[in-house]
Amino acid sequence: METNKSGRPGIASRWATLALLAIGVLVSFIDRTSISSTLADAGFIRHFALTDLDRGWINSAFFWSYGLFQVPMGWVADRYGVKWPYAISFALWCIATALMGAVTALASLVVMRLIIGMAEAIVIPASYRWIRNNFDESQNGLAVGILAMGNKFGPALGAPVGAWFIVNYSWQVMFIATGLVGLIWLAPWLLLVRNDLPSKDELTANSRSARSVSLASILASPVVWGGMITNFCYGYFTFYCMTWMPAYLVEQRNLSISRSGLFTFFSFAGIAIVAALAGWAADRVIARGRNPIRVRKAFTVAGFIGGCTVLLGAYAHTVEMALFWNVLSLSLLGFVTANNLVLSRLTLIPKQAIGLVTGVQQVATSLAGGVAASLSGWLLHVSGSYDVPMMVILGFLLVGATATLILYRPEWAPRVTEAQGSLRRA
Repeated sequence: METNKSGRPGIASRWATLALLAIGVLVSFIDRTSISSTLADAGFIRHFALTDLDRGWINSAFFWSYGLFQVPMGWVADRYGVKWPYAISFALWCIATALMGAVTALASLVVMRLIIGMAEAIVIPASYRWIRNNFDESQNGLAVGILAMGNKFGPALGAPVGAWFIVNYSWQVMFIATGLVGLIWLAPWLLLVRNDLPSKDELTANSRSARSVSLASILASPVVWGGMITNFCYGYFTFYCMTWMPAYLVEQRNLSISRSGLFTFFSFAGIAIVAALAGWAADRVIARGRNPIRVRKAFTVAGFIGGCTVLLGAYAHTVEMALFWNVLSLSLLGFVTANNLVLSRLTLIPKQAIGLVTGVQQVATSLAGGVAASLSGWLLHVSGSYDVPMMVILGFLLVGATATLILYRPEWAPRVTEAQGSLRRA
């Protein structure tokens, strides 16, 4: 693969690899969220004799193993590169998704979800490490925005595609098809992406570089904790929509499974497009000389406040207005997506610790998924309405805006402990 003087791949190769990373994220989110349509299917519910609490636990099982393996996978990405760890994990989660179509017991279904969560834990730490090593600050917003389009179009496509397979075939066929089709992605990844598996000398250097930012320094940093809080609050809303929106639209707004999948698509397509545009817009403002931290904080706070309009959907008197506010609130949250991620994982973080810091912060993100799925199921069980789960979303969004304003300060970033000329803070 062609490289420039800095050792980075050429421009075309960088953007092609970024596109593959975005598609990889898209596939991972299709595989992790396709189950949301089955959990709104009466036949699937009867097959496993599921209660609302059971549905919450099935949704959340993925996130527990996903969160548990975030830090180890960040460590792997920092030391062993991106190409081969990503490829091996990708194949594993696609196969596990396909096997979900063959399970006959609830316990087996949960085990497959746990395996998918473990394998998909590589995706975000590896992706952010690759972006940090290949793009500049003035390109980070767009690069992360494009990557984020994958994790939003994934559930956007996963819900209607899953619904289509269930309506026209069965939930078993849906799992098998989505799992096996995803394996096609491996061909261009293996052929086009540069092999960054380090040599023995490079592995030693990578290990020494990674140790220059200690885990203690990372965990003591208010910036890292700010990222954990904001990513949890952002993730709580998005994962609620991934796991419970189809059921909400079917059970409280009386839509068919097919129509619920369509409106779930509109919501996630909206946040995906806004995420890329907001990242690009912040890049352009920064390129004109404005302070990167202040610019991205402003976009992030605006997005958290905009997302609060979700409560208007909960109390809307017509289906049309409920759908309008559902789509708009998640779309406005797109102002947070790229800019918060650039702040919490790139701009304010030493380069040599990107993978590990991202892994630490992804623990909070995956925790948000588990809590959103299980807590929403419990709240639905005790209240009999989706209004209470949506009120909880509002509270977390306000906490996210507050944490952004207070905790993202450069003097509170993790510290480099080794005084080496080659180890510099970005």
